[in-house]
Amino acid sequence: MKTLFIILLLYAGFFTASAQNPIAIDTALTTRHGPEQGSLVIIGGGDIGDEIWDQFIELAGGKERAFFVVVTNATPGPSEYIANSLAGFEKRIGKNRFSVLNLETIREANDEKNLRDLKKATGVFFIGGRQWRISEVYLNTSAHQEFLGVLARGGVIAGTSAGASIQGSFLWRGDTKGPHIAVGDHTQGLGFLRNSVIDQHILTRNRQADLSEFIKFAPQLIGIGIDESTAAVVVRDSLEVIGKSYVAVHDAKSLPFFFLHKGQKYDLKERRIIPPPRRNRNANDNPPPASGQ
Repeated sequence: MKTLFIILLLYAGFFTASAQNPIAIDTALTTRHGPEQGSLVIIGGGDIGDEIWDQFIELAGGKERAFFVVVTNATPGPSEYIANSLAGFEKRIGKNRFSVLNLETIREANDEKNLRDLKKATGVFFIGGRQWRISEVYLNTSAHQEFLGVLARGGVIAGTSAGASIQGSFLWRGDTKGPHIAVGDHTQGLGFLRNSVIDQHILTRNRQADLSEFIKFAPQLIGIGIDESTAAVVVRDSLEVIGKSYVAVHDAKSLPFFFLHKGQKYDLKERRIIPPPRRNRNANDNPPPASGQ
C-alpha cells in the first residue's frame, strides 16, 4: 500500500507540473533537453573547484567580458553562505563584473526596472539553499523570460545545489516542509534543461538511486543526479562531466541508473554515452611481438 501511494503521488506530481507548465515545448527545436543556444553548468553542491569556476566564467565570455547576475533567493539573507558566494565572484572576476538579484515578490520580478542587469548579463548564477524560494518569486515572470534571454544570447546559466535543481523542468525536493519530500508543494522548475528532473549531493547524502522510481513512471523525463564538487556542463544536447566525482543518469531504458565520471560525455537527445574520439594508430602503438616470433 505504501508503494502504491508513492507511485500515485509521483504520477499526481508529474501531471500537475505538466498541466501548470506555461512554457510551450516547441516541437521544431532540434534539441530535446538542452538549450538551443547558450550553455548550462549544473553543480551538485559542496566546494566549487577552480575547474568548474573557470568553465562557467569562460562560457560567460571570460574574465574580461563576463557579467553575472547572482541570484541569492534560495538562502535567506544576510548570511555567511551568501557572503562567501559573492566573495568568490569578486575574487575571480572583480566586484564590477557581477550584481546581486534578490527580489521578494512576483510583482517585483515583473517590474522592468529590476531587470536591467539581467538584460545585459552574459551569465546567471543561482546559489544554493532551498529551490522553492527561487520558484516562488521568479517562475513564469518577466525575470524568468530574461533568464531564458541570457541563453538565447549565447550566455551561461549556472547554479549549485538548489541552483542545480531549479534548472530542471520538474522541481525535485521542492517542498516547503523540507528536502526529504521529493515530490512536494512546488513541482515546476525554471526549465532550462527541458524534460528533466535534477537532484544534487547524491553520493554525499546517499541519494544516488532516489530518482529511479520517479523516472520509471515518467519515462519522457531524464533524471540527472550530481554529486558535490562536480558539474554537468550542457551545450545543446551534449552533457559533459567535470569536477571531482560522478553524475548519475536515470533513463527509463537503463534503470535504475548509471554513473558518468569526469571527462565522459552523454548525448541527451539520443540517450547514449558519447565514446571518446579514436586515437590514430602509428608504428609506436603496435604491441611488441610475442616471444619466439
